[in-house]
Amino acid sequence: MPAIAKLGHVAIITPDIEKSLWFFRDVLGLETVAQDAERVYLRGWGEFEHHSLSLAEGAEAGIDHVGWRASAPEDVAAYADRFSATGVEFDRIDPGTETGQGEAIRFLLPEGGDHPFEIYYDIEKPLLPEERRSRLKNQTAKSWARGASVRCIDHVNLWTANPEPPAEWMANELGFKHREMVRLTAGPMVGTWMSVTSLVHDVALFGNPSGDTGRFHHVAYYLDNWQDVLRAMDILAEENIPVDLGPGRHGISQAFFCYVKDPGSGHRVELFSGGYHIFDPDWEPVVWNETELAEGLIWWGPEYMPGQLPAMDGTTACRPAPAEAVA
Repeated sequence: MPAIAKLGHVAIITPDIEKSLWFFRDVLGLETVAQDAERVYLRGWGEFEHHSLSLAEGAEAGIDHVGWRASAPEDVAAYADRFSATGVEFDRIDPGTETGQGEAIRFLLPEGGDHPFEIYYDIEKPLLPEERRSRLKNQTAKSWARGASVRCIDHVNLWTANPEPPAEWMANELGFKHREMVRLTAGPMVGTWMSVTSLVHDVALFGNPSGDTGRFHHVAYYLDNWQDVLRAMDILAEENIPVDLGPGRHGISQAFFCYVKDPGSGHRVELFSGGYHIFDPDWEPVVWNETELAEGLIWWGPEYMPGQLPAMDGTTACRPAPAEAVA
């Protein structure tokens, strides 16, 4: 069976690409790797693959796709064959369509997930110009060269009307494992944190109280320690960018966090540190219920206020959203 190795990148659509580029490059500290007629490609100082984020300009904010790297070159074709056999519609993406990347397939997450996914394997690992490289051979760029200096992409959080069917499809077809989840007492699962790596989650799927599908909640970038997140908040304050929520600590995932919105697009970014790794082959998902949800989402930090937390407010659609959705 083919397999997914890791979260690769998120392709963002922004109405103001210059402001978004300023935010991700100069404020958060991502490195610009390449630019073509349609997109700007960026990555963190700890990343070797061509990009973990791309920015494209559009009339309305949205997510073009979430990219997942397969475990082997032949897995892309194997997934295409598997999807053809099971009736999952997909588009073939030619090599070079996305700068630095080989062939890929794109499809909407089935079973009501309605999120655009991409699976690829071949990806360039370019060197940066010499003046931007780290002297460390195991690091691509100088850390602390600019802004908050986020290290690497960590996870995405996606919303849909009912997360359980698409989550089970991801488990059965893509090999994701449930790590933690929220399940109502004698009722349905309303949220799950899943991974294919040792991380507590590469993706979270959450039920949208409004019933909308295909809502993008946030992309998370990792910083090495909690103090780095606090330093990032100082940088945000200097740039007059309000923090959406935080600082605080999640019970689920045990991560230290703050949330901020890209002023160019309204897309939410989580600045994420801590968390934990899972190496047990017989790991059983940690289950929280509705009476424990407050501590699950906010172990300490901002007061839990349903309807106002980022975990209860999906901001942007995976395809272009109405302007009010990113206000």
